[in-house]
Amino acid sequence: MNAWTLTGLGMNAAVLLMAITWLICRQLNNAGYVDVAWSYAFALVVAIFFALGAGDPVRKALIAGMVTIWSLRLGTHLLIRVTRHHPQEDARYAALREQFPKRVWYMFFGFFQLQAVLVGLLAAPFAAACANPSPTLHPWEIAGAILWLMAISGEALADHQLNRFRADPANKGRVCQTGLWRYSRHPNYFFEWVIWVAYFVFALGTSGAWITIYCPLLMLYFLTKVTGIPPAEAQSLKSRGDAYRAYQRTTSAFIPWFPKSS
Repeated sequence: MNAWTLTGLGMNAAVLLMAITWLICRQLNNAGYVDVAWSYAFALVVAIFFALGAGDPVRKALIAGMVTIWSLRLGTHLLIRVTRHHPQEDARYAALREQFPKRVWYMFFGFFQLQAVLVGLLAAPFAAACANPSPTLHPWEIAGAILWLMAISGEALADHQLNRFRADPANKGRVCQTGLWRYSRHPNYFFEWVIWVAYFVFALGTSGAWITIYCPLLMLYFLTKVTGIPPAEAQSLKSRGDAYRAYQRTTSAFIPWFPKSS
């Protein structure tokens, strides 16, 4: 199958998965599990691309492995977080309930389906790679794989450092400024974005795949303007107050950099 057909199949699979997720979330009365489903959806979609794509098996296995490892790691990380706080719902979804108090679950159904469309759009670089029949890996693909390895290692390290900090009772109410968090207020989001840059770089090994440049740009917008940094900063200001304001004054919001003197 060509890349366009694969992309269509992937989006249909995501639509079905999000419909099932909506039923589960409605039963649990917690919309937060959609984040888990969104993350796991990419493993499902790339498995379809691997099975049905007409591309070279080595290339398909490489991109499928990259996406699956990232998808399962992020999805499981979110699942643990959501389950730990269940039945309390994430503040983002609580805010949506307040904005749409009537027929809230109909609203969530539309929201979940928008997430499915986003999965389909963001999976385009994977579809392009899985449809590429060239028997030799392109230098762009090798560069993308190396960049992906660096980025997912950085994201895992940032998550580990934050979890270790929070696990210490002595740090309750304090701001994590150790390790990567000394150089960025959101190193996990930064490396998440670099992962999507790596997918785009990998896709450049396929003719015409430059069009998927919208994927890292879209993720940059969401992470810095919508679902990533803004709600995280608002919650941190609410829970840590002046300590977090001081952290904001000295530390880069996104791209890791040396802290300013306070």
